[in-house]
Amino acid sequence: MTARDAIGVRTAVNRSSSARLLSDDEFFARQPARRTELPDPEPLLRSLTHCIIEALAGARDLEQLARWVDDDVYRNLSKRVVLAARARRAKGQSPQRPAFTVGRVHLHEPADGVIEAVVMVHQRARSRAVAIRIEGFDQRWRASSIGVL
Repeated sequence: MTARDAIGVRTAVNRSSSARLLSDDEFFARQPARRTELPDPEPLLRSLTHCIIEALAGARDLEQLARWVDDDVYRNLSKRVVLAARARRAKGQSPQRPAFTVGRVHLHEPADGVIEAVVMVHQRARSRAVAIRIEGFDQRWRASSIGVL
């Protein structure tokens, strides 16, 4: 048995306390987390919503959200940020920090370690809803879907 073979298969204990063999890909991949292993999601949802609204307004760099969102979500937000910047340029406006307050957070848990939430955002002229789905992996939350309505 070579060193590569020895590293290729690792023993791990899954949540039901029975042992099974995991390959390197499974061992080093993101591990789903139970709700009890994760922090309270509401503060993350509030701050993530705050950052999303500021990024769309051009007042915050989207890179600051990269560690809290999946790659697909990041790409979609990036497209929206570019379109919003293009619209501001066409109107001759400069990016400004928007005046808003984060309102109620409505939570729903369809499965263990998955939260679907709607966060209300109140601006002077209108109110918006931000729909966010976060999933627990590696003892932290990560957004897998974001929709700004």
